[in-house]
Amino acid sequence: MINVMNSTDIATYLIQNPDFFEEHAELLSAVKLTSPVMGRTISLQERQMEVVREKYRALELRLSELMRIAEENHDISQKFQAWTRALLLARNDVDLPFVLTQGLQDIFQLPHATLRLWNVAPEFSHTWFAAPASEDAILFAKGLTTPFCGPNQDFEAASWIETSAPVQSIAMLPLRLSPTSPAFGLLVLGSPDPARYTKNMATDFLVNIADTSSAALTCLIDI
Repeated sequence: MINVMNSTDIATYLIQNPDFFEEHAELLSAVKLTSPVMGRTISLQERQMEVVREKYRALELRLSELMRIAEENHDISQKFQAWTRALLLARNDVDLPFVLTQGLQDIFQLPHATLRLWNVAPEFSHTWFAAPASEDAILFAKGLTTPFCGPNQDFEAASWIETSAPVQSIAMLPLRLSPTSPAFGLLVLGSPDPARYTKNMATDFLVNIADTSSAALTCLIDI
């Protein structure tokens, strides 16, 4: 009885006998494959070169993508440094909210940024950032554990932005003294572009903005 080897048997044999083609080098030129790139029959060596070139191109694309991400992260880091420096240079506590929101708009090229604080110290009760917020807005802020990003669904916080163009998308960042303490305010970023802030976007950078903003603004809160 003759045992007929199928393709799996042949592949297993070649794996188990890596010296096969060294012992039968003449077969390499005889093996013909169809090239998915060139669309014609080529030798095994030519196909191996195609595979190597394809892997090289994939690595080039991956490296290019990593370099692009690195450049973007460096740019964000530089902007974050400039914004933080502006906060440190603020002359008076009462100027901090304006320096903070205006810096976000100017340095990060954000369309709109504003904020509201509650439980402010008495000497700041007359300021724009201490304007009343409804109980619903305060409860919403206190319920946020991470920044909210998405379409503007007639949020009260969107009305705090002074603009004639409709706010189509919004990011709302809770401000708190620590991760476990209640929110003492809300930083609001708005845009007329509905795709600027989406529910699927990464929020790591926004978390850092909220954390730095919270630290800077605690001097205004009546603790």
